[in-house]
Amino acid sequence: MTGRGAHRATTFVLSLLMAAIGLALIVQVAGGSGGVISPRMVLGVLFLAAGVGRMYVEVRRGGGRA
Repeated sequence: MTGRGAHRATTFVLSLLMAAIGLALIVQVAGGSGGVISPRMVLGVLFLAAGVGRMYVEVRRGGGRA
């Protein structure tokens, strides 16, 4: 694996982790007594959007192609 391939793979994994953290925050608020506009819900939505957005850009860029 080249340096560029390792960078893209790491970016994809960290993006997936960000999306998972966002989803976990949303589930935690939805399952608890938190409100719809609670700070945790906002952070969860932002983390999820950032992770999915980064994954989309990485896949759109070409993934493993140089």
